[in-house]
Amino acid sequence: MPSRRLLMALSLALLLGGPPVALLLRDDLQPSELERIRRQGELIVATREAPTTWYPGPEGPEGLDHDLVQGFASQLGVEIRFVFPGDFAQLLELTRHGAVHMAAAGITITPTRQRSLRFSLPYQEISEQLVYRRGSHRPRSLAEIAPYEIQVVAGSAHEETLRRKQKIYPELRWIARRDVSSYDLMAAVERGELRYTVADSNDLLMAARLYRHLRTAFDLSDKKPLAWAFPRFGDSSLQRAANRYLIRIRNDGTLDRLIEHYYGHVSRLNFVDKRAFQRHIRERLPKLRPHFELAEQQTGIDWRLLAAIAYQESHWDPKAKSPTGVRGVMMLTQDTARQLGITNRLDPKQSILGGARYLRIVEQKIPERIPEPDRLWLTLAGYNIGFGHLEDARILTQIQGGDPDRWSDVRERLPLLNRKTWRKRLKHGSANGIQAVEYVENIRNYYDLLVWYDNHPEDLAVESKAEGFEYKRARDDDKVTEH
Repeated sequence: MPSRRLLMALSLALLLGGPPVALLLRDDLQPSELERIRRQGELIVATREAPTTWYPGPEGPEGLDHDLVQGFASQLGVEIRFVFPGDFAQLLELTRHGAVHMAAAGITITPTRQRSLRFSLPYQEISEQLVYRRGSHRPRSLAEIAPYEIQVVAGSAHEETLRRKQKIYPELRWIARRDVSSYDLMAAVERGELRYTVADSNDLLMAARLYRHLRTAFDLSDKKPLAWAFPRFGDSSLQRAANRYLIRIRNDGTLDRLIEHYYGHVSRLNFVDKRAFQRHIRERLPKLRPHFELAEQQTGIDWRLLAAIAYQESHWDPKAKSPTGVRGVMMLTQDTARQLGITNRLDPKQSILGGARYLRIVEQKIPERIPEPDRLWLTLAGYNIGFGHLEDARILTQIQGGDPDRWSDVRERLPLLNRKTWRKRLKHGSANGIQAVEYVENIRNYYDLLVWYDNHPEDLAVESKAEGFEYKRARDDDKVTEH
Protein backbone atom coordinates (compact mmCIF):
# COMPACT_ATOMS: atom_id res chain seq x y z
CA MET A 1 0.00 0.00 0.00
CA PRO A 2 1.45 3.45 -0.89
CA SER A 3 2.72 5.48 2.05
CA ARG A 4 0.90 8.65 3.13
CA ARG A 5 3.99 10.66 2.18
CA LEU A 6 3.99 9.13 -1.30
CA LEU A 7 0.29 9.91 -1.88
CA MET A 8 0.80 13.53 -0.82
CA ALA A 9 3.74 13.87 -3.19
CA LEU A 10 1.73 12.51 -6.11
CA SER A 11 -1.20 14.84 -5.36
CA LEU A 12 1.03 17.93 -5.18
CA ALA A 13 2.76 16.98 -8.41
CA LEU A 14 -0.56 16.70 -10.26
CA LEU A 15 -2.04 19.90 -8.81
CA LEU A 16 1.02 22.11 -9.19
CA GLY A 17 2.52 20.71 -12.36
CA GLY A 18 5.77 20.18 -10.51
CA PRO A 19 8.81 17.98 -11.30
CA PRO A 20 8.41 14.52 -12.77
CA VAL A 21 6.90 11.96 -10.44
CA ALA A 22 10.04 9.80 -10.81
CA LEU A 23 12.07 12.41 -8.96
CA LEU A 24 9.52 12.61 -6.18
CA LEU A 25 9.58 8.82 -5.82
CA ARG A 26 13.38 8.62 -5.66
CA ASP A 27 13.65 8.60 -1.85
CA ASP A 28 10.96 5.94 -1.51
CA LEU A 29 12.60 3.73 -4.16
CA GLN A 30 16.13 4.21 -2.81
CA PRO A 31 17.43 0.83 -1.55
CA SER A 32 18.20 0.64 2.15
CA GLU A 33 21.75 0.39 3.46
CA LEU A 34 21.19 -3.28 4.18
CA GLU A 35 19.90 -3.93 0.65
CA ARG A 36 22.93 -2.17 -0.88
CA ILE A 37 25.33 -4.26 1.20
CA ARG A 38 23.59 -7.45 0.13
CA ARG A 39 23.71 -6.42 -3.52
CA GLN A 40 27.40 -5.56 -3.27
CA GLY A 41 28.06 -8.80 -1.36
CA GLU A 42 30.52 -7.13 1.02
CA LEU A 43 30.36 -5.78 4.58
CA ILE A 44 33.20 -3.34 5.35
CA VAL A 45 34.13 -3.38 9.05
CA ALA A 46 36.69 -1.28 10.91
CA THR A 47 38.46 -3.12 13.75
CA ARG A 48 41.75 -3.23 15.63
CA GLU A 49 44.23 -6.04 16.13
CA ALA A 50 44.10 -7.19 19.76
CA PRO A 51 43.48 -10.44 21.67
CA THR A 52 39.97 -9.21 22.51
CA THR A 53 38.90 -8.26 18.99
CA TRP A 54 40.79 -9.61 15.95
CA TYR A 55 44.14 -11.41 15.68
CA PRO A 56 45.86 -13.99 13.42
CA GLY A 57 45.12 -17.50 14.72
CA PRO A 58 46.40 -20.93 13.68
CA GLU A 59 43.52 -21.44 11.21
CA GLY A 60 43.06 -17.79 10.23
CA PRO A 61 41.74 -14.68 11.98
CA GLU A 62 40.20 -15.12 15.44
CA GLY A 63 38.88 -12.95 18.26
CA LEU A 64 35.48 -12.28 19.80
CA ASP A 65 34.58 -9.38 17.52
CA HIS A 66 35.88 -11.26 14.49
CA ASP A 67 33.73 -14.30 15.24
CA LEU A 68 30.65 -12.22 16.02
CA VAL A 69 30.94 -10.22 12.80
CA GLN A 70 31.66 -13.38 10.83
CA GLY A 71 28.40 -14.86 12.09
CA PHE A 72 26.55 -11.65 11.25
CA ALA A 73 27.96 -11.54 7.72
CA SER A 74 27.06 -15.20 7.18
CA GLN A 75 23.49 -14.42 8.22
CA LEU A 76 23.41 -11.56 5.70
CA GLY A 77 24.94 -13.76 3.00
CA VAL A 78 27.90 -11.44 2.35
CA GLU A 79 31.68 -11.45 2.67
CA ILE A 80 33.59 -9.31 5.19
CA ARG A 81 36.36 -6.86 4.45
CA PHE A 82 38.12 -5.80 7.64
CA VAL A 83 40.04 -2.51 7.65
CA PHE A 84 42.56 -1.51 10.30
CA PRO A 85 42.82 2.25 10.89
CA GLY A 86 46.04 3.67 12.29
CA ASP A 87 44.60 4.40 15.72
CA PHE A 88 41.34 4.31 17.67
CA ALA A 89 40.44 7.94 16.98
CA GLN A 90 40.77 7.31 13.24
CA LEU A 91 38.64 4.17 13.56
CA LEU A 92 35.80 6.18 15.07
CA GLU A 93 36.25 8.96 12.51
CA LEU A 94 36.00 6.56 9.55
CA THR A 95 32.81 5.18 11.04
CA ARG A 96 31.27 8.61 11.63
CA HIS A 97 31.91 9.62 8.02
CA GLY A 98 30.57 6.37 6.57
CA ALA A 99 33.89 5.24 5.10
CA VAL A 100 33.05 1.82 6.58
CA HIS A 101 29.68 0.21 7.15
CA MET A 102 30.34 -0.41 10.84
CA ALA A 103 33.04 -0.75 13.48
CA ALA A 104 33.53 -3.81 15.72
CA ALA A 105 36.47 -3.15 17.99
CA GLY A 106 35.44 -3.39 21.62
CA ILE A 107 33.85 0.07 21.53
CA THR A 108 32.34 1.46 24.71
CA ILE A 109 29.01 3.26 24.43
CA THR A 110 29.42 6.77 25.87
CA PRO A 111 27.14 9.85 25.81
CA THR A 112 29.69 11.77 23.71
CA ARG A 113 29.90 9.02 21.10
CA GLN A 114 26.14 8.65 20.93
CA ARG A 115 25.92 12.17 19.57
CA SER A 116 27.77 11.17 16.39
CA LEU A 117 27.34 7.39 16.13
CA ARG A 118 24.61 4.77 16.29
CA PHE A 119 25.22 1.68 18.42
CA SER A 120 23.98 -1.87 18.36
CA LEU A 121 22.68 -3.64 21.42
CA PRO A 122 25.56 -4.46 23.82
CA TYR A 123 27.27 -7.84 23.56
CA GLN A 124 29.64 -7.55 26.54
CA GLU A 125 30.27 -5.44 29.64
CA ILE A 126 33.59 -4.14 30.95
CA SER A 127 34.88 -1.75 33.59
CA GLU A 128 37.69 0.77 33.12
CA GLN A 129 40.68 0.09 35.35
CA LEU A 130 43.80 1.99 36.36
CA VAL A 131 46.81 -0.17 35.48
CA TYR A 132 50.12 -0.13 37.38
CA ARG A 133 53.21 -2.33 37.52
CA ARG A 134 53.69 -5.09 40.08
CA GLY A 135 56.44 -4.10 42.52
CA SER A 136 55.73 -0.37 42.31
CA HIS A 137 53.45 1.74 44.50
CA ARG A 138 49.78 0.87 44.16
CA PRO A 139 47.67 4.04 44.30
CA ARG A 140 44.30 3.82 46.05
CA SER A 141 42.74 6.84 44.32
CA LEU A 142 43.47 9.40 41.62
CA ALA A 143 44.42 11.86 44.38
CA GLU A 144 47.69 9.94 44.86
CA ILE A 145 48.80 10.33 41.23
CA ALA A 146 51.06 13.19 40.27
CA PRO A 147 50.27 15.23 37.11
CA TYR A 148 51.03 13.55 33.76
CA GLU A 149 51.83 10.13 35.23
CA ILE A 150 48.82 8.66 33.39
CA GLN A 151 48.82 8.13 29.63
CA VAL A 152 45.75 7.04 27.65
CA VAL A 153 44.78 6.59 24.02
CA ALA A 154 43.57 9.87 22.48
CA GLY A 155 39.88 9.83 21.69
CA SER A 156 39.23 6.81 23.90
CA ALA A 157 36.42 6.39 26.42
CA HIS A 158 39.18 6.44 29.04
CA GLU A 159 39.90 10.04 28.18
CA GLU A 160 36.23 10.90 28.62
CA THR A 161 36.29 9.22 32.03
CA LEU A 162 39.35 11.19 33.12
CA ARG A 163 37.65 14.45 32.08
CA ARG A 164 34.74 13.61 34.37
CA LYS A 165 37.10 12.63 37.19
CA GLN A 166 38.93 15.93 36.79
CA LYS A 167 35.87 17.68 38.23
CA ILE A 168 36.41 15.71 41.44
CA TYR A 169 40.23 15.84 41.32
CA PRO A 170 41.10 19.29 39.86
CA GLU A 171 44.84 18.52 39.99
CA LEU A 172 44.43 15.47 37.75
CA ARG A 173 46.43 15.76 34.52
CA TRP A 174 47.15 13.14 31.88
CA ILE A 175 48.73 12.66 28.47
CA ALA A 176 46.56 11.56 25.53
CA ARG A 177 48.61 9.69 22.92
CA ARG A 178 47.84 9.23 19.26
CA ASP A 179 49.14 6.42 17.04
CA VAL A 180 49.29 3.98 19.94
CA SER A 181 46.95 1.30 21.24
CA SER A 182 45.91 0.42 24.75
CA TYR A 183 48.22 -2.60 24.50
CA ASP A 184 51.16 -0.35 23.55
CA LEU A 185 50.58 1.65 26.73
CA MET A 186 50.26 -1.48 28.87
CA ALA A 187 53.53 -2.73 27.37
CA ALA A 188 55.14 0.58 28.39
CA VAL A 189 53.90 0.02 31.95
CA GLU A 190 55.37 -3.49 31.84
CA ARG A 191 58.76 -2.17 30.68
CA GLY A 192 58.78 0.48 33.39
CA GLU A 193 58.58 3.36 30.93
CA LEU A 194 55.19 4.50 32.17
CA ARG A 195 53.69 4.56 35.65
CA TYR A 196 49.99 4.25 34.86
CA THR A 197 47.50 3.80 32.07
CA VAL A 198 43.79 3.03 31.85
CA ALA A 199 42.48 -0.13 30.20
CA ASP A 200 39.19 -1.95 29.77
CA SER A 201 38.97 -4.93 32.11
CA ASN A 202 38.77 -7.44 29.23
CA ASP A 203 41.86 -5.96 27.53
CA LEU A 204 43.78 -6.02 30.82
CA LEU A 205 42.75 -9.64 31.42
CA MET A 206 44.24 -10.62 28.07
CA ALA A 207 47.29 -8.37 28.33
CA ALA A 208 48.16 -9.70 31.79
CA ARG A 209 48.86 -13.08 30.18
CA LEU A 210 51.43 -11.44 27.91
CA TYR A 211 52.84 -8.93 30.41
CA ARG A 212 53.00 -10.62 33.77
CA HIS A 213 53.73 -7.52 35.91
CA LEU A 214 50.48 -5.71 35.05
CA ARG A 215 48.08 -5.17 37.94
CA THR A 216 44.79 -3.37 38.59
CA ALA A 217 45.05 -0.49 41.06
CA PHE A 218 41.30 0.19 41.16
CA ASP A 219 38.25 0.50 38.94
CA LEU A 220 37.66 3.92 37.40
CA SER A 221 34.12 3.13 36.30
CA ASP A 222 31.14 0.89 36.87
CA LYS A 223 30.26 -1.68 34.23
CA LYS A 224 30.02 -0.22 30.73
CA PRO A 225 28.55 -1.82 27.58
CA LEU A 226 30.56 -2.73 24.48
CA ALA A 227 28.73 -2.56 21.15
CA TRP A 228 29.17 -2.17 17.40
CA ALA A 229 29.15 1.35 16.00
CA PHE A 230 27.43 2.66 12.84
CA PRO A 231 27.31 6.05 11.08
CA ARG A 232 24.56 8.25 12.50
CA PHE A 233 23.36 9.54 9.11
CA GLY A 234 21.33 7.48 6.65
CA ASP A 235 18.87 4.75 7.46
CA SER A 236 19.25 2.32 10.36
CA SER A 237 18.55 -0.92 8.46
CA LEU A 238 22.03 -2.39 9.09
CA GLN A 239 21.91 -1.47 12.78
CA ARG A 240 18.48 -3.10 13.13
CA ALA A 241 19.73 -6.26 11.39
CA ALA A 242 22.70 -6.35 13.78
CA ASN A 243 20.36 -6.06 16.75
CA ARG A 244 18.24 -8.95 15.50
CA TYR A 245 21.38 -11.05 15.09
CA LEU A 246 22.70 -10.19 18.57
CA ILE A 247 19.32 -10.99 20.15
CA ARG A 248 19.27 -14.36 18.38
CA ILE A 249 22.77 -15.43 19.44
CA ARG A 250 22.10 -14.28 23.00
CA ASN A 251 18.93 -16.38 23.12
CA ASP A 252 20.40 -19.52 21.53
CA GLY A 253 23.57 -19.50 23.68
CA THR A 254 26.05 -18.71 20.89
CA LEU A 255 27.19 -15.47 22.54
CA ASP A 256 27.86 -17.17 25.88
CA ARG A 257 29.81 -19.94 24.14
CA LEU A 258 32.01 -17.44 22.29
CA ILE A 259 32.72 -15.44 25.45
CA GLU A 260 33.59 -18.67 27.29
CA HIS A 261 35.83 -19.74 24.41
CA TYR A 262 37.91 -16.56 24.57
CA TYR A 263 37.76 -15.70 28.27
CA GLY A 264 36.86 -18.89 30.15
CA HIS A 265 40.45 -20.00 30.75
CA VAL A 266 42.58 -16.86 30.63
CA SER A 267 42.99 -16.19 34.36
CA ARG A 268 44.34 -19.63 35.33
CA LEU A 269 48.07 -18.90 35.02
CA ASN A 270 49.66 -17.09 37.96
CA PHE A 271 52.73 -14.84 37.99
CA VAL A 272 55.17 -17.72 38.56
CA ASP A 273 53.57 -19.82 35.81
CA LYS A 274 53.89 -16.99 33.29
CA ARG A 275 57.45 -16.14 34.29
CA ALA A 276 58.60 -19.76 33.91
CA PHE A 277 56.78 -20.19 30.60
CA GLN A 278 58.26 -17.05 29.07
CA ARG A 279 61.74 -18.02 30.24
CA HIS A 280 61.41 -21.53 28.79
CA ILE A 281 60.17 -20.12 25.46
CA ARG A 282 63.51 -18.32 25.18
CA GLU A 283 65.75 -21.03 26.64
CA ARG A 284 64.21 -24.45 25.89
CA LEU A 285 61.78 -24.15 23.00
CA PRO A 286 64.33 -23.25 20.26
CA LYS A 287 66.01 -26.69 20.58
CA LEU A 288 62.70 -28.57 20.43
CA ARG A 289 60.88 -26.48 17.85
CA PRO A 290 62.28 -28.40 14.81
CA HIS A 291 60.88 -31.63 16.29
CA PHE A 292 57.46 -30.05 16.86
CA GLU A 293 57.43 -28.71 13.30
CA LEU A 294 58.42 -32.14 11.92
CA ALA A 295 55.57 -33.73 13.88
CA GLU A 296 53.19 -31.16 12.38
CA GLN A 297 54.35 -32.11 8.89
CA GLN A 298 53.70 -35.79 9.60
CA THR A 299 50.42 -35.55 11.54
CA GLY A 300 48.89 -32.21 10.52
CA ILE A 301 48.66 -31.03 14.16
CA ASP A 302 49.71 -27.41 14.72
CA TRP A 303 53.23 -27.49 16.17
CA ARG A 304 52.25 -24.82 18.70
CA LEU A 305 49.49 -27.06 20.05
CA LEU A 306 51.97 -29.93 20.37
CA ALA A 307 54.39 -27.58 22.11
CA ALA A 308 51.65 -26.46 24.51
CA ILE A 309 50.83 -30.09 25.37
CA ALA A 310 54.52 -30.86 25.86
CA TYR A 311 54.98 -27.86 28.12
CA GLN A 312 52.04 -28.95 30.29
CA GLU A 313 53.48 -32.45 30.41
CA SER A 314 57.18 -31.79 31.03
CA HIS A 315 57.97 -28.06 30.81
CA TRP A 316 59.96 -29.07 27.69
CA ASP A 317 62.38 -31.20 29.69
CA PRO A 318 63.47 -34.20 27.54
CA LYS A 319 64.61 -36.07 30.67
CA ALA A 320 61.47 -35.50 32.69
CA LYS A 321 60.23 -38.46 34.74
CA SER A 322 57.21 -38.82 37.01
CA PRO A 323 56.79 -41.10 40.05
CA THR A 324 54.36 -43.20 37.98
CA GLY A 325 57.03 -43.95 35.36
CA VAL A 326 55.95 -41.71 32.45
CA ARG A 327 58.96 -40.13 30.78
CA GLY A 328 60.21 -37.67 28.18
CA VAL A 329 59.02 -34.44 26.63
CA MET A 330 55.50 -35.82 26.06
CA MET A 331 55.56 -37.95 29.26
CA LEU A 332 54.52 -41.17 27.56
CA THR A 333 53.82 -44.39 29.45
CA GLN A 334 55.82 -47.49 28.62
CA ASP A 335 52.73 -49.19 27.21
CA THR A 336 51.89 -46.22 24.96
CA ALA A 337 55.47 -46.01 23.74
CA ARG A 338 55.46 -49.73 22.93
CA GLN A 339 52.12 -49.36 21.11
CA LEU A 340 53.56 -46.52 19.00
CA GLY A 341 56.86 -48.24 18.27
CA ILE A 342 58.95 -45.79 20.29
CA THR A 343 62.25 -47.30 21.39
CA ASN A 344 63.57 -44.39 23.48
CA ARG A 345 61.13 -42.15 25.35
CA LEU A 346 63.97 -39.76 26.25
CA ASP A 347 64.66 -39.02 22.57
CA PRO A 348 62.78 -35.71 21.99
CA LYS A 349 62.14 -36.46 18.32
CA GLN A 350 60.59 -39.88 19.07
CA SER A 351 58.65 -38.61 22.08
CA ILE A 352 57.10 -35.63 20.27
CA LEU A 353 56.15 -37.61 17.17
CA GLY A 354 54.74 -40.37 19.38
CA GLY A 355 52.68 -37.92 21.40
CA ALA A 356 51.29 -36.36 18.21
CA ARG A 357 50.32 -39.75 16.81
CA TYR A 358 48.69 -40.76 20.10
CA LEU A 359 46.68 -37.52 20.09
CA ARG A 360 45.33 -38.47 16.65
CA ILE A 361 44.36 -41.91 17.99
CA VAL A 362 42.36 -40.33 20.81
CA GLU A 363 40.78 -37.80 18.43
CA GLN A 364 39.47 -40.60 16.20
CA LYS A 365 37.41 -41.88 19.15
CA ILE A 366 35.60 -38.52 19.53
CA PRO A 367 32.27 -38.52 17.61
CA GLU A 368 32.68 -36.87 14.23
CA ARG A 369 29.58 -34.71 14.76
CA ILE A 370 31.35 -32.63 17.43
CA PRO A 371 32.72 -29.43 15.83
CA GLU A 372 35.87 -27.51 16.66
CA PRO A 373 37.03 -26.21 19.04
CA ASP A 374 34.99 -28.44 21.41
CA ARG A 375 36.35 -31.48 19.60
CA LEU A 376 39.92 -30.43 20.40
CA TRP A 377 39.28 -29.70 24.08
CA LEU A 378 37.47 -33.04 24.54
CA THR A 379 40.33 -34.80 22.75
CA LEU A 380 42.83 -33.24 25.14
CA ALA A 381 40.74 -34.30 28.13
CA GLY A 382 40.64 -37.84 26.78
CA TYR A 383 44.40 -37.71 26.14
CA ASN A 384 44.93 -36.84 29.80
CA ILE A 385 42.32 -38.85 31.67
CA GLY A 386 41.58 -41.66 29.23
CA PHE A 387 38.75 -41.95 26.74
CA GLY A 388 36.66 -44.20 29.00
CA HIS A 389 36.66 -41.67 31.84
CA LEU A 390 35.84 -38.90 29.36
CA GLU A 391 32.83 -40.92 28.18
CA ASP A 392 31.67 -41.30 31.81
CA ALA A 393 31.86 -37.50 32.20
CA ARG A 394 29.89 -37.00 28.98
CA ILE A 395 27.19 -39.42 30.20
CA LEU A 396 26.95 -37.53 33.51
CA THR A 397 26.65 -34.30 31.51
CA GLN A 398 23.71 -35.72 29.58
CA ILE A 399 22.04 -37.03 32.77
CA GLN A 400 22.22 -33.52 34.27
CA GLY A 401 20.72 -31.87 31.20
CA GLY A 402 23.96 -30.53 29.73
CA ASP A 403 25.34 -30.96 26.21
CA PRO A 404 27.84 -33.87 26.14
CA ASP A 405 29.31 -32.49 22.90
CA ARG A 406 30.19 -29.12 24.42
CA TRP A 407 33.43 -28.72 26.37
CA SER A 408 32.07 -26.03 28.70
CA ASP A 409 29.31 -28.42 29.85
CA VAL A 410 31.55 -31.48 30.17
CA ARG A 411 34.14 -29.40 32.05
CA GLU A 412 31.57 -28.74 34.78
CA ARG A 413 30.94 -32.49 35.26
CA LEU A 414 34.49 -33.86 35.06
CA PRO A 415 35.11 -33.09 38.78
CA LEU A 416 32.19 -35.47 39.59
CA LEU A 417 34.49 -38.35 38.62
CA ASN A 418 36.32 -37.70 41.90
CA ARG A 419 33.22 -37.96 44.08
CA LYS A 420 32.09 -41.13 45.87
CA THR A 421 28.41 -40.24 45.40
CA TRP A 422 28.74 -40.75 41.65
CA ARG A 423 31.01 -43.81 41.69
CA LYS A 424 28.19 -46.33 41.08
CA ARG A 425 27.24 -44.54 37.86
CA LEU A 426 30.76 -44.64 36.43
CA LYS A 427 31.38 -47.51 34.04
CA HIS A 428 35.14 -46.96 34.15
CA GLY A 429 35.53 -46.11 37.84
CA SER A 430 36.58 -42.91 39.57
CA ALA A 431 39.23 -40.60 38.09
CA ASN A 432 40.86 -37.25 38.73
CA GLY A 433 38.49 -35.09 36.70
CA ILE A 434 39.68 -31.88 38.38
CA GLN A 435 43.19 -32.55 37.09
CA ALA A 436 41.81 -33.15 33.58
CA VAL A 437 40.08 -29.75 33.61
CA GLU A 438 43.26 -28.01 34.76
CA TYR A 439 45.24 -29.91 32.11
CA VAL A 440 43.02 -28.75 29.25
CA GLU A 441 42.66 -25.17 30.47
CA ASN A 442 46.42 -24.76 30.97
CA ILE A 443 47.09 -26.07 27.46
CA ARG A 444 44.54 -23.62 26.07
CA ASN A 445 46.48 -20.80 27.72
CA TYR A 446 49.89 -22.02 26.57
CA TYR A 447 48.58 -22.57 23.04
CA ASP A 448 47.03 -19.08 22.87
CA LEU A 449 50.27 -17.52 24.09
CA LEU A 450 52.48 -19.48 21.67
CA VAL A 451 50.27 -18.44 18.75
CA TRP A 452 50.37 -14.81 19.88
CA TYR A 453 54.15 -14.74 20.48
CA ASP A 454 54.75 -16.50 17.16
CA ASN A 455 52.90 -13.67 15.40
CA HIS A 456 54.10 -10.89 17.76
CA PRO A 457 57.69 -11.69 18.83
CA GLU A 458 58.08 -8.09 20.02
CA ASP A 459 55.82 -8.89 22.98
CA LEU A 460 58.20 -11.61 24.12
CA ALA A 461 61.03 -9.10 23.83
CA VAL A 462 59.09 -6.81 26.20
CA GLU A 463 59.13 -9.57 28.81
CA SER A 464 62.87 -10.16 28.48
CA LYS A 465 63.39 -6.63 29.88
CA ALA A 466 60.77 -6.89 32.58
CA GLU A 467 62.84 -7.83 35.63
CA GLY A 468 64.98 -4.73 35.99
CA PHE A 469 63.47 -1.35 35.25
CA GLU A 470 63.37 2.32 36.13
CA TYR A 471 60.69 4.77 35.19
CA LYS A 472 61.38 7.16 32.31
CA ARG A 473 58.51 9.14 30.89
CA ALA A 474 58.03 8.06 27.28
CA ARG A 475 56.60 10.69 24.98
CA ASP A 476 56.73 12.07 21.48
CA ASP A 477 55.83 15.78 21.26
CA ASP A 478 54.17 15.25 17.86
CA LYS A 479 51.84 12.53 19.15
CA VAL A 480 50.74 13.52 22.65
CA THR A 481 48.42 16.04 24.18
CA GLU A 482 48.65 17.03 27.84
CA HIS A 483 45.43 17.68 29.75
